[in-house]
Amino acid sequence: MMLNYDAPLYRPPSEAKSLIFQVTLGCSFNECSFCDMYRSKEYSERSWEEVKGEIDLMAKSLPDTTRIFLADGDALNLSTDYMIQIVEYIYQKFPNLERVSCYAMPMNLLKKTPEELNMMNKAGLDRLYLGIETGNDIILKKVTKGATQKTMIKACNKAKDAGYSLSCMVILGLGGSKYTKENAVDTAKVINAVQPDYVGALTLYLENGIKNEFLTKFEGEFERLTDSQAIDELEQLISEIDVSDEIVFRANHGSNAYNVGGTFPQDKQEMLEKITWMKKHPEVVRPEGLRGF
Repeated sequence: MMLNYDAPLYRPPSEAKSLIFQVTLGCSFNECSFCDMYRSKEYSERSWEEVKGEIDLMAKSLPDTTRIFLADGDALNLSTDYMIQIVEYIYQKFPNLERVSCYAMPMNLLKKTPEELNMMNKAGLDRLYLGIETGNDIILKKVTKGATQKTMIKACNKAKDAGYSLSCMVILGLGGSKYTKENAVDTAKVINAVQPDYVGALTLYLENGIKNEFLTKFEGEFERLTDSQAIDELEQLISEIDVSDEIVFRANHGSNAYNVGGTFPQDKQEMLEKITWMKKHPEVVRPEGLRGF
């Protein structure tokens, strides 16, 4: 028996095998000009009766579930008490559960007190997925992210201090060719300041429905990176990352022209050497027609 999801439904790649419960629908912010994931939905929070009913249903159908992801894009916008109620009930119903996770926006982390974040973590919400996108304030403003480099660092460190495993996404090419250096350097500054557990690097991919909105905010000065420029930006990003804690880094998303991965700090030089090799072997590039989200 399957759940009747309110489409579209999204989850991080690492939650591919997770059971998903939609505890919210849509995104309460929904203004990022590079993202059309929830443009077709009006944000709402699902009632306890609905959520509990789906948990009960799936506990009977899939009792051995080990991972659960709470959708849509804004589960952390729920009140702390409601989130704890949901998470604690999930752990009651799924005895083999190892992890509960959800997306998090910087503004939602900043709205919660350290005590609230810690309480939700202790209840069993263990991993948060957060889109850094870029660390450059000019680009953040142009794409209407609703955060600055400073608030991004503050929000991420707040989550880590409360005990969460933090997985962050950054977007290569988000500033186009004009801001390619700034995108790499300033994004690395955020990663160095936060040292998240996981970092995934994607390449900007604009759906037709939001392309005009995105380009308008750049006032005609946006030029998409070529594959050559994109790998240069990735190389600079990796070069600028300087951390002591281990960070699992992946730039192998379907949107990327080139695939690179490793663990900082020990694999940094190996990743840079691979990039040097790939620059000499353009035949390893992913064909344009096979890229996307």
